[in-house]
Amino acid sequence: MKRKITSNVHWVGKIDWELTQFHGNEYSTHKGSSYNSYLIEEEKVVLIDTVWAPFAEEFVENLSKEIDLSSIDYIIANHAEIDHSGALPELMKHIPDVPIYCSANGKKSLKGIHHQDWNFRTVKTGDTLDIGNGKQLVFIEAPMLHWPDSMFTYLTQDNVLFSNDAFGQHYASEFLFNDLVDQEELHSESIKYYANILTPFSPLVTRKINEVLALKVPVDMIATSHGVIWRDNPTQIVEKYLEWADAYQENRISIVYDTMWGGTRRIAEAISQGIKEADPEVDVRLFNSARRDKNDVITEIFRSKALILGSPTINKGILTSIAALLEEMKGLRFRGKKAAAFGPYGWSGEAASLLTKALEDSGFEVVSEGLKTLWEPDEKILEEAKTYGHEFAKKTKKRNLISSSINSI
Repeated sequence: MKRKITSNVHWVGKIDWELTQFHGNEYSTHKGSSYNSYLIEEEKVVLIDTVWAPFAEEFVENLSKEIDLSSIDYIIANHAEIDHSGALPELMKHIPDVPIYCSANGKKSLKGIHHQDWNFRTVKTGDTLDIGNGKQLVFIEAPMLHWPDSMFTYLTQDNVLFSNDAFGQHYASEFLFNDLVDQEELHSESIKYYANILTPFSPLVTRKINEVLALKVPVDMIATSHGVIWRDNPTQIVEKYLEWADAYQENRISIVYDTMWGGTRRIAEAISQGIKEADPEVDVRLFNSARRDKNDVITEIFRSKALILGSPTINKGILTSIAALLEEMKGLRFRGKKAAAFGPYGWSGEAASLLTKALEDSGFEVVSEGLKTLWEPDEKILEEAKTYGHEFAKKTKKRNLISSSINSI
């Protein structure tokens, strides 16, 4: 069903209420998601992006009820990833000769994914496409936001920026626009999306946003490819991206651990107590990595100014949930965050040093030698852990950090 965006722009995508995991099982989607496709009907008819492959037949069938498929003049593929291009093979069975406009890398990706030699027309930043009634589509390459092929498309006069994955959220809602949904949920899903997907490309985010701002074109709406459309003060999410891209941190410390028999948890709690005694204003949060959602923990670390990581030693290594988290953080490359590690042990005791090295390799500034404790923690060890927390708080205390109470955009 077409849903009106502007007088001649309609949403024709798919809301996926059942989605719980994305990118395989790499990203949790507690609120579902949507695959946003847009239909522009001027003198020329333009389809911008499609939907994920499992919904391809449904998408094409629904689209054919709204318009004659043969009336589509152009297809814009802002990004080749399967959740946006998945319905192209089904659609192109009906209109095989319609040109597909994409970046040069988009052509490579689409051919590599779908193994079809469609009528590709490659574009670069600044290229335009006339669609009638005095309107144009302007193309803006956005490489690594978040694939090499990514680009934006801007509709003149209506002042709509079709931003694909940038500025989106994995968030299912029948309310199409940002001003109609729960603002706390919207902020939560937006920052989680940035933290888990766009963090490693933060320098490119800043550069691309500044490049687009330099064009000084009006933006009345940002039409993303996941989640809601930004129509109420749409540049608020752009401002947030600039903030998040700038080594973002709030006045909070995350302590993340895994534990075998509870000893690591007790040390984590003692460290937390020590931090709070030394700095009552800091927001300290503890997470058992084996029991909490990985992507939610990543988001908490993104929001924190510092991280303390803990694991007991097992087979001269660390527990697997912590190892998986470290692999994730190594790729995300958080910037400007301090860190330390701790690890109880029974006889060999490698965990604390392994964690310290892994944190350094992941881009954290390690400010304390790893705390090693032998066997189950007694009162003496717990006091040592509290002292460790005291010292860590002193080394990470800063002024003028963003309050952790922010809950809306």
